[in-house]
Amino acid sequence: MAASIRVLARRISCNSPRNMNTSVAGQLSRTICPLKLSACRCFSDGHADKSTHFGFETVPEGEKAQRVYKVFESVAQKYDVMNDAMSLGVHRLWKDMLLHVMHPQPGTRLLDVAGGTGDISFRFLEYVRSQQERQQRRQVRGLQTPSWQHISENYASADKGAGPQESRAVVCDINKEMLRVGKEKAENLGIATGLSWVVGDAEELPFDDDQFDVYSIAFGIRNVTHMEQALQEALRVLKPGGRFMCLEFSKVTNPVLAKLYDAYSFQMIPVLGEVIAGDWKSYQYLVESIRKFPDQETFKGMMEDAGFYSVRYYNLTGGVVALHSGFKL
Repeated sequence: MAASIRVLARRISCNSPRNMNTSVAGQLSRTICPLKLSACRCFSDGHADKSTHFGFETVPEGEKAQRVYKVFESVAQKYDVMNDAMSLGVHRLWKDMLLHVMHPQPGTRLLDVAGGTGDISFRFLEYVRSQQERQQRRQVRGLQTPSWQHISENYASADKGAGPQESRAVVCDINKEMLRVGKEKAENLGIATGLSWVVGDAEELPFDDDQFDVYSIAFGIRNVTHMEQALQEALRVLKPGGRFMCLEFSKVTNPVLAKLYDAYSFQMIPVLGEVIAGDWKSYQYLVESIRKFPDQETFKGMMEDAGFYSVRYYNLTGGVVALHSGFKL
């Protein structure tokens, strides 16, 4: 109810006389949520004349989202193969570390934003399953010689359907092609339960307030136009006590490694993109976008400014990647 009242107020403000002079193009650029309209957010067109970066290129803010969409639409089919080639397979260890630090328990609800191919959500469901099996083994060991009363109580609880709440992962991505690839992977892996796929923008999430225990975004936040807005949305949809986790390329801390990394990134990754995916330009953008992302301390400050507490980060592979974590109180 509160979300609906808030949205109604935004809609009224968007239709007030001070906004009547916005351009038609600006009006059309507003996102129409594919799901709950009550959770949509109405933003003014104050950014229409501003510019931002698309890699090393300066573009109008209104163009960046469309160009990023085309990049990931182009690379979707070869995305996993290129990740293995570009990182020599190390991206799998980075994602495993994300789940290790997250340490989700049975019943956790995850929102994985910009997670179209499903890598984080698949790991999440497997991790939770392993945690649940571990808990069950402990219970079995504790009941090796149970009393008849204990056995009776267990049967009674089973009849009532007692048990841990089901964990769920919601994959939210603005790019339909990336989601399509993710769904195909889920089918091939035989993952049919505990997983949902939603088309949505990180800057205007189609969910009500206080819905998720964990919000994750892996190698995606650097591609949004307004990172501060995406952080505010993350805070909004998390439950009190919920955790924000961001895995992203960052600033290498070792000078020698930094030079080697730069040489490899600019000279090899676009070539790999051309050879494997037939797409030099998209991977040139991805390399450039990494260099435009804030360093570890700057992004930590942005998280704190957005309202997250106990913010910290972990440097992985010498700072090639950083894992940021913060909580909603």
